[in-house]
Amino acid sequence: MKILVLNSGSSSLKYQVIDTQTGEMLVKGYYERIGQQGAFLTHKVHGEKHKFEHPAQNHEKAIQFVIKRLTSEHYGIFKNLNELDAIGHRVVHGGEDFKDAVFITDEVIQGIKNNSSLAPLHNPAAILGIEACKKILPEKPMVAIFDTSFHQTISKEKYIYSIPYEYYEKHHIRKYGFHGTSHKYVAYRVAEIIEKDIKELKIVSCHLGQGASICAIKNGKSVETSMGLTPLGGISMGTRSGDLDPSVVTFLMKKENLNVDEMENVLNKESGVFGISMVSVDFRDIEAEALAGGKHAKLALDAYHYSIAGYIAKCAVAMGGIDVLVFTAGVGEKSPYSRNEICKKLGIFGVDISGKLNLVRGEEAEISSEQSRVRVFVIPTNEELMIAKETEEVLLKKNI
Repeated sequence: MKILVLNSGSSSLKYQVIDTQTGEMLVKGYYERIGQQGAFLTHKVHGEKHKFEHPAQNHEKAIQFVIKRLTSEHYGIFKNLNELDAIGHRVVHGGEDFKDAVFITDEVIQGIKNNSSLAPLHNPAAILGIEACKKILPEKPMVAIFDTSFHQTISKEKYIYSIPYEYYEKHHIRKYGFHGTSHKYVAYRVAEIIEKDIKELKIVSCHLGQGASICAIKNGKSVETSMGLTPLGGISMGTRSGDLDPSVVTFLMKKENLNVDEMENVLNKESGVFGISMVSVDFRDIEAEALAGGKHAKLALDAYHYSIAGYIAKCAVAMGGIDVLVFTAGVGEKSPYSRNEICKKLGIFGVDISGKLNLVRGEEAEISSEQSRVRVFVIPTNEELMIAKETEEVLLKKNI
């Protein structure tokens, strides 16, 4: 099948067309500033990148313009839209309603809307993309793939928060976890590489980018993860605080006279490694500053690495051990320094990596030493391929 994978933001649209038979990415693009002045599309096909400055008042207009590119003589991959089999939509939050990828119906759209309070920046944007496709491509089947669904196998004692139970019943406040598509992809990919049945493995997946999360995957299922009700929880991240004493929030609001929106901005956009380092939101800049002797940058990375190693240890407790440790996403794939600093703290579990092998950046590779009791890998994530495959699975089950 040839699947159009869409990731709709509030003012953006990322897309790829994936051939599920070969796993090949045929085309990719990114529409920015939708609904704003200066909207433009970056479209990559046949190894060439093209930029189109084109106004798009909304997602419907943006998708219409993208479809014309996909079917054009010079920039396209389809002679006509009959060659496109389906559309897979990335949706951030499925709450407790969606435990798997689902065929999109009006009821599913309503379910996504019902969970928008849990992801107010992301779910409404996904709905914009879905409803635009319904108008433009009404004959094409669509599937929703949720970031949260992979973590619905986590047991209740691990996802429940120690607050009055009525808040869980009334507002569905609990740990949900995110990056599920990425964690699932690298777990299944590493099982394939080492030629082991995933049902026999205990895998820790470290998705380390600007947003970051850790996931314990036992027998192919998520049993623990770091992010919580929202993507703000868990380990320290690029600009997000991760877990902290809840009283820090109320203390700062009182001391700094901050309202709720201002406090959320501090925690989401001014904290994390950036907040401590006071250098940059780019990990490469922070790492360079730390290696040059910058004390704040070094402290920021030390705290970051410690929080990751600590959560890997928590994952080991959840699974009763670790067989495989995987690093993925921007920092996980491209920072030998961070991988080394994290793994140095995990010797208690038998983790040991090769300095030479760890120099890899952005490529699939095993970096564990011959002495390591845990196999350690770098695997570039491919969420779009996983979305395409899950879309195909749903359609095949429905005989579409």
